[in-house]
Amino acid sequence: MTRTYYRPLGLCYGSDAERLIASHRAGRLGGHGAIGYTLVELIRRDGKSIDRDIIPYTNALQAIETPRGGFAGLAMDVPAIMGIVNVTPDSFSDGGQHSTSEAGVSHGLALAADGADILDVGGESTRPGSDAVAVEEELSRVIPVVRRLSNAGHVVSVDTRKPAVMREAVTAGAAIINDVSALQHDPDSLRIVAELKVPVVLMHAQGDPRTMQLNPHYDDVALDVYDQLEERVLACVQAGIPRSHIAVDPGIGFGKTFRHNLELLSQLTLFHGLGVAVLVGLSRKGFVGALTGEKDAGKRVHGSVGGAVQAALNGVHILRAHDVKATVEALAVAGAATDPRSTEF
Repeated sequence: MTRTYYRPLGLCYGSDAERLIASHRAGRLGGHGAIGYTLVELIRRDGKSIDRDIIPYTNALQAIETPRGGFAGLAMDVPAIMGIVNVTPDSFSDGGQHSTSEAGVSHGLALAADGADILDVGGESTRPGSDAVAVEEELSRVIPVVRRLSNAGHVVSVDTRKPAVMREAVTAGAAIINDVSALQHDPDSLRIVAELKVPVVLMHAQGDPRTMQLNPHYDDVALDVYDQLEERVLACVQAGIPRSHIAVDPGIGFGKTFRHNLELLSQLTLFHGLGVAVLVGLSRKGFVGALTGEKDAGKRVHGSVGGAVQAALNGVHILRAHDVKATVEALAVAGAATDPRSTEF
């Protein structure tokens, strides 16, 4: 069976985008008003055979252009920043610096002050080679932090694979569930998320954290990840989760080689075809260090920010980041350069 995919190309920004969109020569990338696309890579796949052609913009691609509604009350017309709050003793990125409840809350509040729109609280490390954490232990780590940050008025997401943690975290005030297994780790996850009626982030991962980097393989990484995320989106919709409550994450670094990660970053616009918000989390990951030569994950700020800007210019709606202030400032400059009217002095 032949499958067809559409990858937006020929991106334009600001007044250029608005003018071309108004004249029906460009479409809105991922529903963004200030990012347009003028060309489309038409991809046809039949088994292992893949044909690619570049065609002019066509207005028939509604999934790409449909505005993404408010995600947990947040507008998706500019990138939202998801600040990372790891309440774990074995995080790859910060060495467990924020592993106590007090430290986690303090760090979350600091990220919010730096400009984070979402605070993503996680109590189980999913770094390559990591082992699972018991439900009770994960609950003891995340619930106090979720409760205090949400009570302080912040939009909080819970980074978990476990339905019991999802339910308790939402009860404590979490507004978003962020699941690295795309609701596949536990058979009850789909039903629980549908019942909780909160937005969910579906991340792609090949294998579980303990084994995912042993020998990842894809026929075509971008198309394979797209297909698997499409299956998960459809499973959510069939379970009663509306599309407006779904975001997808291609899962940079989760069961991917260095080359796979770069291929995904170079083809991010493909994922707008799923018709939902797109999240990218590449902050401080190993492939960033491989590109920059920085072995210390905590010092991969500049490379991480560069990747975040590239993702934003490709219409990504949510950027998951450790270094929120640096990311916010870089996006302010990139945004002003692509649309000078958006900045007032």
